[in-house]
Amino acid sequence: MLRAGRVTIAIMLGAIVMLATAWAVAALYFRLPLPEPLRVAAGCLFGLLGLATVIALFTRLRVQSLIVFLVCFGLLLTWWRTIKPLEQADWAPEVARQVTGERDGDLLTLTNVRDFEWRGKTDFVERWTTRTYDLKKIRSADLFMSQWGNPNIAHVMMSFGFEGDDYIAWSVEVRRRVGGSFSPVADLFKSHPLVIVAADERDVVGVRSNFRGEDVQIYRLKASPEAARALLLEYVVDANALAATPEFYNSITTNCTTTIVKMIRAVGDAIPLDWRLIVNGYLPEYAYENGALDTSLPLSELRERAHIDKRASAAGLTPDFSRLIRVDVPAPVRGG
Repeated sequence: MLRAGRVTIAIMLGAIVMLATAWAVAALYFRLPLPEPLRVAAGCLFGLLGLATVIALFTRLRVQSLIVFLVCFGLLLTWWRTIKPLEQADWAPEVARQVTGERDGDLLTLTNVRDFEWRGKTDFVERWTTRTYDLKKIRSADLFMSQWGNPNIAHVMMSFGFEGDDYIAWSVEVRRRVGGSFSPVADLFKSHPLVIVAADERDVVGVRSNFRGEDVQIYRLKASPEAARALLLEYVVDANALAATPEFYNSITTNCTTTIVKMIRAVGDAIPLDWRLIVNGYLPEYAYENGALDTSLPLSELRERAHIDKRASAAGLTPDFSRLIRVDVPAPVRGG
């Protein structure tokens, strides 16, 4: 019985060591500031250490080997904690600036609002503006989803509507450098900072629907003007915090969906934990089940009407873009 207990403990410890080793190998490969061959070599060495430790757990050297592994892993964690997001770099133009906001009573002034004039997938006129919004005139909050391949994954954006069909969209994105690209695996390991972009819909939505060929959908939320206002202000709080102290984007824990969930919780709305908050291609089903969408229509019909691509293409990136992409999209009765 004693021997069986030791074997069971060794198996459990071995599983933990292998998980820690897998994470350490990836961390060394993606973040060690050395040429790729040396990063590969470092990862292989740590992998061999982990494997040797697992084998030793079934021998009389179990204690000594585990201590050596823990010391090495502790040193790696100490190094990991020293890695901080860059504040200045050769950022790609569309994520080069972090929006900030200042509130004066009911007036909200946003600095570094993106208003690019897109002529193609990578052809644009760069323009950043300062905008002032009257918070008393906020009327709605809408959810945009943009899918580009895998139907299980989408980029999620929120847009807030004011009187007069004036909309401001918010997008939580990877702050990549010029020539860089998004990698869900690499971005688990402190590869890129997080950036919150506030922009005109014909910019941040239109570039995806009209030039990148993404499948863009809009879902109009039941949020009352008061709830929309509270969520918008929470975006401003987070944007100001990022401007002061940069954070890393993380494909699982700090991304376009989880950041929105955190903001909604911050303003007092309960968001039940659900796997669809990670596999966010199913976010409309989650929102529908929790009463955030118009439930007077079947979800299948909401999904069918949500696709904006044809309307966006017909509208072009004109000043009337936001109104035209909402034609035939059901607007639920909002409280407040």
